[in-house]
Amino acid sequence: MANTSDISRGIILKLDGSLYKVVEFGENKTARAAAKVWAKLQGVDNNRSIEKTWNSGDTIYPVRVERRSFQYLYKDDTGYNFMDQETFEQIAIAETLIDAPQFLKDGQEVSVLVNTETESPMSVELPDKIVVRVTYSEPGLRGDTATRTLKPATVETGANVNVPLFVNEGELIRINTKTGEYVERVKE
Repeated sequence: MANTSDISRGIILKLDGSLYKVVEFGENKTARAAAKVWAKLQGVDNNRSIEKTWNSGDTIYPVRVERRSFQYLYKDDTGYNFMDQETFEQIAIAETLIDAPQFLKDGQEVSVLVNTETESPMSVELPDKIVVRVTYSEPGLRGDTATRTLKPATVETGANVNVPLFVNEGELIRINTKTGEYVERVKE
């Protein structure tokens, strides 16, 4: 059991039979009325986003979550297949539970959030930044580095990313998986 003072960004709450992740929260205090705690919640087992308000001190039901290291293996009809790095057990996870499936590479290490009560995976998080090879891009012209002009490029995972004009086919680049944006060129 916990109360509203235990709310923090990122915790997962059980609410009306569904699981929700706290995206943002705050407290409203007024001179005469009791304080209220509000939170913006993102559905973990559904695609809903809601806002919820509690009286200060109300009971909430957090779900205990473990972050486990998994390795991405392949994609098939059952979903995306991952292997536990410690037990070598394989699980299939639906695409909706993965935060950026377009950037998954074979053998890549990811974090899987697992509900410890049911041992079921709740979401898959890629590292914040990954290094990928550019497989296709239009050739850049010499001297096109003064402005922040971008061109489309395809990376080895099949995703399309906008890169600066000086990035060429075959080069390694670092991408932010949260925003899908180019960060920098990587030396081999």
